[in-house]
Amino acid sequence: MAEEENKPKGPLDDSETKPESEVSEEIEEKKVEEEKKPDTEDNKAGEEKPQHIFALRTTANREDQVMDFVSSNAVKKKLEVYSVIRPHGMRGYIFIEAASLNDAEQAAFNVPYARGVLTKEIDYKEIEHMLEQVKKDVNIKKNDIVEIIAGPFKRENAKVTRIDQTKGDVVVELLEAAVPIPITVKLDSVKVIRREGEEDDDE
Repeated sequence: MAEEENKPKGPLDDSETKPESEVSEEIEEKKVEEEKKPDTEDNKAGEEKPQHIFALRTTANREDQVMDFVSSNAVKKKLEVYSVIRPHGMRGYIFIEAASLNDAEQAAFNVPYARGVLTKEIDYKEIEHMLEQVKKDVNIKKNDIVEIIAGPFKRENAKVTRIDQTKGDVVVELLEAAVPIPITVKLDSVKVIRREGEEDDDE
């Protein structure tokens, strides 16, 4: 009996010399490394997806309805549309963030009150100030000639026809348009470049 107890252990028993905690830690580390690989690849794939912003013309005061239709279309058609934006500084337009112009156009296809996607891509910086409402005093008067500094009509000159200080809106007409069309934008979306006079200030 004594001889059997003193027999040396075989090579298969070497694992018993290593603490169980170390063995379990090695196994956990391997599992963590294996789990991290696919996640990293997924993240890279997500970062590489192109994202573009396009303006969609709508019937005035129908922006919310158009947004609902566009969102529904994007889901049904499984389009690469990431968001639909209605900036507080503009009426008659919403913005579609999508992987391509085709995705944006397909999302707006046959949508009631939608009047077409503008092919020119919109820079996020042009509408960034519309997404966060900031109150500030702007000295704009009726009949002022202003330059639109944000949105699809950026760099266009227009004449102020009406101001709504409560809502922070200003209605302008493009000077170069063949037919004057009233466009409502936010006060901070225009800057005064010429003032025609004070006679109409009180109107």
